[in-house]
Amino acid sequence: MDPKSISPELSVSPQITPADIPALAEQGFRSIVCNRPDGEGMDQPTFEEIEAAAKVAGIEARYLPIEQGKVTDADAAEFGKLLTWLPGPTLAYCRSGTRSATLWSLSVAKTKPTSDILAATKAAGYDMGGVVRRIVNGGTTPLDQGDASFDIVIIGGGAAGISVAASLQARQTGAEIAIIDPADIHYYQPGWTMVGGGIFDAKTTARTMGSLIPKGVHWIKAALAAFEPQHNAVILDGCRVVKYGRLVVCPGIKLDWHGVEGLVDTLGKNAVTSNYRYDLAPYTWKLVQELKSGRALFTQPPMPIKCAGAPQKAMYLSADHWFRSGVLKDIKIGFHNAGGVLFGVKDYVPALMEYVEKYDARLNFFNNLVAVDGPAKKAWFDVAKPDAPVERVEVAFDMMHVCPPQTAPDFIRVSPLADAAGWVDVDQATLRHKTYDNIWSLGDVMNAPNAKTAAAARKQAPVVAENIVADITGKSPVAQYDGYGSCPLTVERGKIVLAEFGYGGTLKPSFPKWLVDGTKPTRTAWLLKEQILPPVYWLAMLRGKEWMAKPEAVAAN
Repeated sequence: MDPKSISPELSVSPQITPADIPALAEQGFRSIVCNRPDGEGMDQPTFEEIEAAAKVAGIEARYLPIEQGKVTDADAAEFGKLLTWLPGPTLAYCRSGTRSATLWSLSVAKTKPTSDILAATKAAGYDMGGVVRRIVNGGTTPLDQGDASFDIVIIGGGAAGISVAASLQARQTGAEIAIIDPADIHYYQPGWTMVGGGIFDAKTTARTMGSLIPKGVHWIKAALAAFEPQHNAVILDGCRVVKYGRLVVCPGIKLDWHGVEGLVDTLGKNAVTSNYRYDLAPYTWKLVQELKSGRALFTQPPMPIKCAGAPQKAMYLSADHWFRSGVLKDIKIGFHNAGGVLFGVKDYVPALMEYVEKYDARLNFFNNLVAVDGPAKKAWFDVAKPDAPVERVEVAFDMMHVCPPQTAPDFIRVSPLADAAGWVDVDQATLRHKTYDNIWSLGDVMNAPNAKTAAAARKQAPVVAENIVADITGKSPVAQYDGYGSCPLTVERGKIVLAEFGYGGTLKPSFPKWLVDGTKPTRTAWLLKEQILPPVYWLAMLRGKEWMAKPEAVAAN
């Protein structure tokens, strides 16, 4: 007997015996619900025996028997009523606990998000994949599923999703392709660092989604609720079902603003900002211009995050403005990084350290932002240095730029596609799912150990496209991804350290060293970032024109 909590009010377990009742009473359970019919197993105690033992222990017991595999909508409704009436906490049991977990999932489907239900049951060891459509449908059996079907379905209309759609269209004439994304606006997120530095206007980084979806690709403007890979289907909010021949998963990454106590309440005011949001990047520049003295903090959460250099880019561009304005001497800069190094690829660190020293910035490693009090201008960091107890420290500020904690989207983390850490589980070379042969993933959401950048997605899109086309024609994967990522580190206005690297930190320069030496700050790299990359993004990458992104062939065995 091992009760698993799935909510504050309910735990579920496999079959219990009368001898277990005293221990359950000691654990604080005040009621029991039996969901296993009497006589289902030869060694199974009857409900009458359970009820008698529960009565002695002062626990209420109820009998709601469910035939295995046949949980009806009425059963779920009755279970919900029992949980309302009975004193809690409650233990529900059946042979394995699955029927009880299913009853709970359906009974709360109208009041809890699907992702929360799936996360709770998954954590307890129960897979609700078989009833996910009913959960999405508010706990009732869908009567009209309204299925649509496409050759290729792409989840996400960001840089990765639109690029791979365009690359597929160029290779597979006549394929029925659909992109599922609820957003009206598509953003060029690499430009937000430049907005926060006063170089770009925020409006130039946004375009309507409809103007970017490749002609001939269907756009399903809806949010995804769940996956049914065993049925080659995805379920949308509202329980609409879309079936696919092949699936590409690239919804991006979740910015967990709520992961820092007090952060949501103070963002965009009290001198707390972030270039990770379109509406806040202009506020960053406003704060930078206004600050003449005091302490400026820049934070970086634990990895993985998208564009790992962005937190320090904000610091460099801000410091450069203060340097040029003659006020840097009156501003104390602190970079609080949850990690233990300035940048993950050591070849670029010497050049970056020159600017850290130029701007007299204090590096605080193993510092993870956990709370903010905007009106009081105070922040708290958990300092977790190796072989030392975690210490919470308080730091005052006059301006703070925050990079939020980041995770895979909720509907990914609770899905059958995810690894133990919640990311889509792919082969890092072919980007094909390790379990489901007709699913691929790219962009920030998958678990290959590469930098999560738009430059990485630019290289991944042709790999996925070529391998899907090969699969359609019955061939093995033909293209492989080498882990390429690029991070143009804007160390000052007019100069950039162009970090380009692949798996294992191997340098992957795109240009000859005489033109751009990526380990040094150069004007050429700045021109690339400021003038060349934006049109390449809008006019080439999102249109399937794979400039300098030709896929590498799979090595022969």
